[in-house]
Amino acid sequence: MSDRFTLDSHLPEDYLATALAADVRAGLGATPKTLPPKWFYDERGSELFDQITELPEYYPTRTERELLRTHSGDVAVACPADTLVELGSGSSEKTRLLLDALDKAGTLRRYVPVDVSPGALIPASEALLADYRELEVHGLIADFEKHLDHLPDADRRIIAFLGGTIGNLTPAQRADFLSGIRAGMGPADSFLLGTGLVIDPAILVPAYDDAAGVTAEFNKNVLHVINRDLSADFDIDSFEHVAVWDSVNEWIEMRLRSRTDQQVRIADLDLSLTIAAGEEIRTEISAKFQRAGIEAELAAAGFTVTHWWTDPDQRFALSLSEPA
Repeated sequence: MSDRFTLDSHLPEDYLATALAADVRAGLGATPKTLPPKWFYDERGSELFDQITELPEYYPTRTERELLRTHSGDVAVACPADTLVELGSGSSEKTRLLLDALDKAGTLRRYVPVDVSPGALIPASEALLADYRELEVHGLIADFEKHLDHLPDADRRIIAFLGGTIGNLTPAQRADFLSGIRAGMGPADSFLLGTGLVIDPAILVPAYDDAAGVTAEFNKNVLHVINRDLSADFDIDSFEHVAVWDSVNEWIEMRLRSRTDQQVRIADLDLSLTIAAGEEIRTEISAKFQRAGIEAELAAAGFTVTHWWTDPDQRFALSLSEPA
């Protein structure tokens, strides 16, 4: 690994295993049953999501990528940062568009990827170090919902939260998260946020329920993870994938619906579950936004939106905000 790379971990070695156990116990013991979407993403889940992003129905990733391709230069002009921080960095693929723009502007010095998975962060960092010969990478193995106070300082930072991932948080979680971002920002920093927008459900729902069934397999992968990592005996084929639009909360819900009455044993938790035919486990919310709504949420956290970019079909938006 290059001497331009540093890596800090703020998670204990057993963090993911402990967090999975806690989330499964709490979520499957609740009424209605829920599971957080972060547990989709083991190696197989990440491969499936990569396939989803290439599906004709799934517009968010390619729409955001095109917005970044078109407007990264505008971002670099608005905030000529020396440091780009990316929360939930994953493979860092779209990030290259921002890195290129900041590099071209002559301000870029450091990239700070933040992710819970060393298996994603380290290979992505190695690839960037090979392609950007002057770039420093300071990786953080951390949970962006819990460790925002560990982000390194810089003269001027862009803190990026892309992919519409903010939509996976409930309104209360979003308020806490945005306030946490704001609390750690300096007066010269900016916050770049990617958000899916409210559109026709006839377009929106198929993005989460594709004809090829890839999203269904992705949704069921959370049960594979629990079976493997917590010694459970979920019968995967006894569940069907469901995606519905909640017009009141303005979010998509992904659910797993039991086809039959079931008894499930999760041995590592010493937990037995009764799941009735037709009962559902909510595995994801994906909130969509209107401009006034996201601006109000950002304002409540202490931000002022200075730039707003969206695609011609008004399906996705990038916003750049400053501390108010």
